[in-house]
Amino acid sequence: GPVSRHMQAALRRTYDATPDPRVVIAIGACACSGGIVGSSYASAGGVDKILPVDVYVPGCPPRPEAIIFGILLAMGRLAPKIRAIRKIASP
Repeated sequence: GPVSRHMQAALRRTYDATPDPRVVIAIGACACSGGIVGSSYASAGGVDKILPVDVYVPGCPPRPEAIIFGILLAMGRLAPKIRAIRKIASP
């Protein structure tokens, strides 16, 4: 869903605590854009307002096939990140 103002700091700390490589997938209309809630005094809006999103899976609710496609797409984006980390880590 949309990121509430109260969860904004916790979401950011969780993202920062996750080791590389990491991929963020926004699943559903609310996570992608804030949905019908949008941005307000209680909502920061979509996840991309707080974190860098790699893959968007729209829909309300998104179809299972779309979620699977988004995960597969994210795995494709993960491979170059893993190669970059291996390149940095190898002597």
